[in-house]
Amino acid sequence: MAMQGIHFMGEGGRRPLKDSVPWKTLYLHGLVRAADGSKMSKSKGNTVDPLGLIDQYGADALRFFMAAMESQGRDIKMDESRVAGYRNFATKLWNAARFAQSNGIGGSHSISAPKAELAVNRWIIGEVVETVGKLNKAFAEFRFDGMADAIYHFVWDQFCDWYLELIKPAFIDGEKQEMDAESKIVAGWVLDQILVMLHPFMPFITEELWHALEDAAHPRKYDLIHAKWPEPKAEIDQEAKREVEWLTKLVGEIRTARAELNIPPSAQIPLHAVELGPDAGLRISISGKSLARLARAIVTDGNFEGSAAYVVSEGATYALALDGIIDLDAERTRITKAIDAATKERDALAGRLNNAAFVEKAKPEAVEKARADHAEKAAEAERLAAALARLG
Repeated sequence: MAMQGIHFMGEGGRRPLKDSVPWKTLYLHGLVRAADGSKMSKSKGNTVDPLGLIDQYGADALRFFMAAMESQGRDIKMDESRVAGYRNFATKLWNAARFAQSNGIGGSHSISAPKAELAVNRWIIGEVVETVGKLNKAFAEFRFDGMADAIYHFVWDQFCDWYLELIKPAFIDGEKQEMDAESKIVAGWVLDQILVMLHPFMPFITEELWHALEDAAHPRKYDLIHAKWPEPKAEIDQEAKREVEWLTKLVGEIRTARAELNIPPSAQIPLHAVELGPDAGLRISISGKSLARLARAIVTDGNFEGSAAYVVSEGATYALALDGIIDLDAERTRITKAIDAATKERDALAGRLNNAAFVEKAKPEAVEKARADHAEKAAEAERLAAALARLG
């Protein structure tokens, strides 16, 4: 192809050689293999029809899978469950856009980031800046897997799981709280940046949402494929980042404690600050509504007495008052039995893996499953031990 391009495009030597080469950069990707790592072959009957995958999961999910799995120097195993996972990712984005529409959030009319006063909005603008930087760096290095990883975690973790939850209107005393105007503007701008950044990987759903989110009074002047690459022209606000990350970590710790101790999802638990760091006192005082909505924990002043589960976050210690919420003795008994069962299975699996005969003679998939089961049981035993320790 290179020689023919030089010969035919060079037009008999009238054009410089450098202008007649048909490409400037050549990218070689890995081989797409079957799920077990073997080479696809019609004779083996292990080929995969991409059109069948598209019919089942969508072209966007398959495209994203191929980009996410394309790591330099490594072949790609055709894992259908991963394709299904990226279909769920597309559904997550679609639901986020529906939430935006239902709350009066539309597309943005600015490439630059809007002005923001609220910490949560300054934080998400900084996350956009950080994500664009990761994408640009990965693209320059031809790390398409790195690009896919960066945009995936930003959309799923930062935007959908945290930002939308933090700005979501709450129901207090039976009345819906309206989302503030600033958050609507910022959320619309961030969603536009997501659609532009995700478009090379998922062109169909992003183009659809691009037009679905347009303001009727100000329709889009162009299709998404013609949109400029994000240029936020903003800085990462470190103080806002620390504040929001403090809140999300505390909410995560409380949610983990609730799940480990079988606390009913509807139960509102009094939250007492036992030991606070330098800034934790101020932060917990201004984050009470968010903790009540996201973690079902009610910040309570005054001295604390009684049974509790303790959580530690950012160097501060908090107590979740459990009197009247769960039977502590029964819960200790349940967790202790579960620890014994998980430990027994972990040790049995460790014995099999330490047996050289098993590792050498068993099928590779059996050994791999034993290792995965051992890691799972070891993690379960540690998690349950931490839950028991919370109860004191």
